[in-house]
Amino acid sequence: MTEVAYLDNNATTPIAPVVYEAMLPFLTEYFGNPSSSHIKGTQLGDVIDTARGHVASFLGAAPHEITFTSGGSESNNHVLKGIFLDRQLGRAGLLSGHLIISEFEHPAIQQPAAYLEDLGVRVTRVGCNAKGVIDPSVIEQAMCDDTRLVSIMHANNEIGAIQPIREIADLCHHHEVLCHSDAAQSLGKIDVDVNELQVDFLTLAGHKLYAPKGVGALFIRNGIKLESLIHGANHENGVRAGTENTPYWIGLGAACEMLMVNPRGHQNTIAEMRDDLLSLLTLGTHGTISVNGQYDDPSEDRMKRLPNTLSVNFPGVTGEQLLAATPHVCASTGAACHSGQTKMSDTLRAIGLPANVAQGTVRLSLGWFTTPAEVLAGATELIKSWKNLTATER
Repeated sequence: MTEVAYLDNNATTPIAPVVYEAMLPFLTEYFGNPSSSHIKGTQLGDVIDTARGHVASFLGAAPHEITFTSGGSESNNHVLKGIFLDRQLGRAGLLSGHLIISEFEHPAIQQPAAYLEDLGVRVTRVGCNAKGVIDPSVIEQAMCDDTRLVSIMHANNEIGAIQPIREIADLCHHHEVLCHSDAAQSLGKIDVDVNELQVDFLTLAGHKLYAPKGVGALFIRNGIKLESLIHGANHENGVRAGTENTPYWIGLGAACEMLMVNPRGHQNTIAEMRDDLLSLLTLGTHGTISVNGQYDDPSEDRMKRLPNTLSVNFPGVTGEQLLAATPHVCASTGAACHSGQTKMSDTLRAIGLPANVAQGTVRLSLGWFTTPAEVLAGATELIKSWKNLTATER
């Protein structure tokens, strides 16, 4: 039986064994409601505090700056709506103010921004260069007297471009504007410290870093008031209502604790496997593939691109065709083709990739549990399928 090569870790990661083991007792024996005053509830307080502490340490934050959420989408919605849907402005009818995001944000930023725009908030969407990187001066030029928030992803989920968030945050604070970064794709892949980045808010998604789907966290810098997104009982210090999801919060804490053990070593190992994968694909396709967002200088590439992400353009095929012909390789495409037209992702469009090139884009993303055998098998199968699909053209 052919082994499956899982090369789609940017979509979701497997639950780490240590995370599963940490969660299991809280799905069975320790099932109580943490808000209950009896022993089944009160015995959970310390373990939740420990989990929160692990998440805080992972981000370089204080425990009280961490709010547990259901995932990245909720965290992002909470920031955007919490800033603009405040009670004072809400009573006046249509909302006002100015929001800046990028053209290639995750839908969990783009859709809340569009929702706020319909209610009266002005939204500016800034572009990037061919490497997928935003020039901070473009954001500064877009700022107005009523700009209230800038929200820029830390690292791009498709091509791995790392944004200059610290420079953006410094500009924001110079102009007395709040700064948020969706770090769902960068956490666990590169070092992320909220004090080095100087962001006011930061989003974490559990299923991108070996915890379960349906759990995440939001960093809210000390002293900043954010309107609640979910109203109800006084959970999470009144920031986010809802009975504590103890097993998943424990799992997220365990994942963050795991990721703090030798992170640089894992990053280097993954980067080396990513480079091996590219070498295999380049050799097997006779050097005809191209890579999105890659820098010529290897050291610069390691600094400015996620070490696990490879966005490759296969000539002569569509990404959909290639992956359909390679069922034992799990990966993602960068464009969809319907009725002879190519619908490009926001990222590929933003970097100016021609449609005829984008149609063959495949994203390959590695993780902590990817093996060299998977890399070899994945490259071998992709090359085989590409050669079969393009045989009539050569």
